[in-house]
Amino acid sequence: MTTIPDDLPGADLIEAGLADLCAGEITPSALLVAIGAPRLRALGIDVPSPLPEAPEHALYLLLASRGEDAHSAFNAYRRRLVSFQRALERRRFAPSW
Repeated sequence: MTTIPDDLPGADLIEAGLADLCAGEITPSALLVAIGAPRLRALGIDVPSPLPEAPEHALYLLLASRGEDAHSAFNAYRRRLVSFQRALERRRFAPSW
């Protein structure tokens, strides 16, 4: 498994999601990693296969089933994913002058 820098925003969700996917569990974190899998893989993160189908829809339904405001919670999860991806991208591809 890839080492995730724990000082990046959202790293806790990504680490949990990767562990959940490896264990075959469908959790909000696992679905979030599935949503971001293409970009995460491009950034060097080993995302296990197979991934859940339609992870965006599955995440929304899971959040709604827990009584959360699904729309707000879904958007908050997405923002954390994007923050992690951008921070990792900056770190991995920053010029080393």
